[in-house]
Amino acid sequence: MTDRPTNKKKILNDPVYGFITLRHDILHDLIDHPWFQRLRRISQLGLSHLVYPGAVHNRFHHALGAMHLMQSAVEEIRQKGHVITDKEALGVSIAILLHDIGHGPFSHALEHSIVGNVNHEDISTFMMNRLNEEFHGELNTAIEIFNNHYPKKFLHELVSSQLDMDRMDYLRRDSFYSGVAEGQISSERIIKMLNVAGDKLVVEEKGIYSVEKFIVARRLMYWQVYLHKTVLSAEYMLMNILKRAKWLAGQGASLFASPALHLFLSNNLSKEDFLSNPDILDQFAQLDDYDILGAIKVWQHHEDKVLSLLCQKLLSRELFKIELRKDPFSERDIASELDKVTKHLNLSNDEAQYFVISEHIDNRAYSTAASAIMIRFKDGTLKDAASASDHLNLSALSQPVTKHFLCSPFLGN
Repeated sequence: MTDRPTNKKKILNDPVYGFITLRHDILHDLIDHPWFQRLRRISQLGLSHLVYPGAVHNRFHHALGAMHLMQSAVEEIRQKGHVITDKEALGVSIAILLHDIGHGPFSHALEHSIVGNVNHEDISTFMMNRLNEEFHGELNTAIEIFNNHYPKKFLHELVSSQLDMDRMDYLRRDSFYSGVAEGQISSERIIKMLNVAGDKLVVEEKGIYSVEKFIVARRLMYWQVYLHKTVLSAEYMLMNILKRAKWLAGQGASLFASPALHLFLSNNLSKEDFLSNPDILDQFAQLDDYDILGAIKVWQHHEDKVLSLLCQKLLSRELFKIELRKDPFSERDIASELDKVTKHLNLSNDEAQYFVISEHIDNRAYSTAASAIMIRFKDGTLKDAASASDHLNLSALSQPVTKHFLCSPFLGN
């Protein structure tokens, strides 16, 4: 990219934070790259807008917001006497800007259906490596920080940890767009309380209540938005649409699809395939929500009854009924739903499997593992946030809560 133009510093207007400044020319050039612009066409919350109509923001918004918070965090840590060079400040800003670049259409739904052998973190790394070639090595530091290979480990914690800029932005942004007020956090206050001790990111004692609110907000957002039962129903319906389409493609059926979508429907591609064939990454970079939605609109008229019905129901928001409970559903419960589907929809037992979903979900707002949020007290001692809290028992929030669910068009009938 020798002909890459030099851009002046830009100011963007963000609905959550107000004005965001791009402090380095390369940030503007990366944002202008087609692979980053693609994030405008990848929804941040998948099908959550079917429950919360305002939740139509995308991963482009989120990446910019996380970068803005990162710039603020770097300045705060510098002001407290810790050395972050300009090269490192740029590197960590690029790392957070590109942290989601490998997400596919509807994110996790795609990973559990047609691109099942490689995760979005791996694809983000592949994309960053390719961009680094285009930008003649200017992303070296960012990639080292992103992969936790850089000597200053606290920089990676700013990108990926239990109190990183990714989580801080998506909680506040998802709360803003969904209208779920319980997710609102004081990101400015938390950033003001950030510090570094022994190459580890810590929060000063005065920030403990903001950290508590952050953890509680995360728990509530998972139950109310990310794991909302109606959202689960819609997203598992989408997964089953893609699984059925992939199965049909494997049987040689004719399916409408963009060239990129056709590639992934027709092949079981692995991480090794991405590494050995650069064209696969280029094709993945052509995939976005529009490919999936455009295909579903056509597939609703497909001759395969399973695919057609699933697409019709999702497009008309005729979502499967769902029940959540603490204990697993019995084989008898599942068999009963399968029987209803076979009778009401005139399907075989194998076909009915696409209409009856029995799964479980886990919600753990906080983990006391190696990446625990550490609180630094005035005497210099460090304590895990869960044990340091005297306001409410965060230890309880570190225990995973598992719920089982059953989805079916005729549940309860």
